[in-house]
Amino acid sequence: MNAGYMGKVLFVDLTRRKTWTEPLSEAWARRFIGGSGLGARYLVELSDPGVDPLGPENPLIFMNGPWTATPIPLSGRHEVVAKSPLTGIYGEADAGGHWGTALKKAGYDGVIILGASEEPVYLWIHEEGVEIRDASHLWGLDTYVVDETLRAETAKTAVTCAIGPAGENLVKIAAVMHDGRDARPAARCGLGAVMGAKKLKAIVAMGNRRPPIHDRDGLMASIKAAVPEIKRLAESLSKYGTSGRMTTIEALGDLPIRNWVQGAWKEGAERISGQRMAETILKKQYFCGACVIGCGRDVEITQGPYAGVQGAGPEYEALACLGALTVVDDLEALAYATELCNRLGLDVISTGGVIAFAIECAERGLLPAKVDGIELRWGSPEVVLALIKQIAHRQGLGALLAEGVRKASEDIGGLALEFAIHAKGLELPAHDPRAYNSLAVGYATSNRGACHLQGFSYIFERAVTLPELGYPEIQDRFGVEGKGRFVAVTQDLMCLFDSLKTCKFILFGGIKPTHLLAWFNLVNGWGWDLDRFMEAGERIFNLKRLYNVACGISRKDDTIAPRILTQRRGEGGAATNLPPFGEILSQYYEHRGWSPEGIPTEETVRRLGLEEEAGKLRAKAVMKV
Repeated sequence: MNAGYMGKVLFVDLTRRKTWTEPLSEAWARRFIGGSGLGARYLVELSDPGVDPLGPENPLIFMNGPWTATPIPLSGRHEVVAKSPLTGIYGEADAGGHWGTALKKAGYDGVIILGASEEPVYLWIHEEGVEIRDASHLWGLDTYVVDETLRAETAKTAVTCAIGPAGENLVKIAAVMHDGRDARPAARCGLGAVMGAKKLKAIVAMGNRRPPIHDRDGLMASIKAAVPEIKRLAESLSKYGTSGRMTTIEALGDLPIRNWVQGAWKEGAERISGQRMAETILKKQYFCGACVIGCGRDVEITQGPYAGVQGAGPEYEALACLGALTVVDDLEALAYATELCNRLGLDVISTGGVIAFAIECAERGLLPAKVDGIELRWGSPEVVLALIKQIAHRQGLGALLAEGVRKASEDIGGLALEFAIHAKGLELPAHDPRAYNSLAVGYATSNRGACHLQGFSYIFERAVTLPELGYPEIQDRFGVEGKGRFVAVTQDLMCLFDSLKTCKFILFGGIKPTHLLAWFNLVNGWGWDLDRFMEAGERIFNLKRLYNVACGISRKDDTIAPRILTQRRGEGGAATNLPPFGEILSQYYEHRGWSPEGIPTEETVRRLGLEEEAGKLRAKAVMKV
């Protein structure tokens, strides 16, 4: 096997209580690289697109990349892949921290969970072997307690991956949590529910092995030269975290407020900013594996109603979705809300989205103003905290919201569908397409549903350039011409990040695609050029699209909530803009080589070498019919 890989994947069949290893296919690695790309390829190989996401036939795939456990900056990441119970299509979630590194150091490029156990279990993965252990004593416990318990049972230096009560209760916005109190989530798409359906409470990993590197001396010299500039350019991110730009984001009209209706919230944004956090509850930075920036916030509250909060603090998405979306500007309350989501195992983006949806439904008379003793109103920390607990345990109104905003709106009916802000069933993250035109088509075409990170296009419309890919200047955020190609190119680039496994925030440190390519060749020794590198990203994106096509996805699904496309914000930095969605989407399809219905053409499939995968998916779709 080539450098960068351990050369084997661990398989665990929970139904039969069996484990085994298989060699990692070098041919697959050269076509899909690792992480997200290899996860998608294994999903195509091992499952039927028509499978029940919560059934035993849906594999749960944890996949590292060739950079995981190497010295490359910000490379402490891994991918979790399965069919999503929230959206019913391709699902994946990316996580930082140290768990992926621990798994790779144990000797594995990934672990694939098949079947389902009848009783709760956890996995203990280390260099000497793999054990399936009883987890009945852990069922019902939160992720912080599980982490402490399992490191006491296995090894102090082990790293845990676990679900909380939300995953156990098959909540469709449940996250897979890593690193205990440091709380690094694989949050999106409800993959915690897939883990819960398999009765898999946790996976513990530890090891000391290192992947081989083709040119270690050359790599270390290149990294040494790059790190000082990364630290300098990303100094603000290091100092204030992802919420350090909260007030700037609000001023641009990018911050979603009051379930995406309100256009400005200047004082509220200031009260929940990274700067305010640094002045009040911040204890120290948190660094994921191989990170030199440390954007993670470790907070502590020692007095008041939220005393006792300690550990991973709220990042931008948590503050925006649990805070701005519900108009809550109490930073300490939001720190506690974030801790609850981490402990119970919930996606903060989707959780904030469904809570804001519920409050608006009550405001519009579609839900009672008071439910289970909770008065549904804007700006109330008590409402947010109470509903987080209800959602995780499927109690009261939480049982409805646990299904996600799309299903909840369908169950309520009527105008509720107008207030359900999602794309393909996945709640929108906290960046508004009315502030960045590229995000509208990016959200609509993202393979897992609404996702700012699967294209990350808006940062190139705000602060970062891509000269090697034809964008030497920061792009016009309200522009239209060429925007479809721009979205596709940034999506292909992000597929590389998700497959190599490195954090996209390294872009704020001045790292360009040519840096990535140089490190790729120093690790693997493959000698690729930029065109071949970017083609791999395009291949990975199209593979996921082919999977979704087999699930029934086409142009009819490539859209986002009507509110985002038709209702102007009326104030703030994006007061009047509405993204010209249809024009940009048509540009996008033409550049992608997709039909007007959004299907990759046979020519595109051949050009990208996806005939085998397309054939497998077509055959499975025919068998399903």
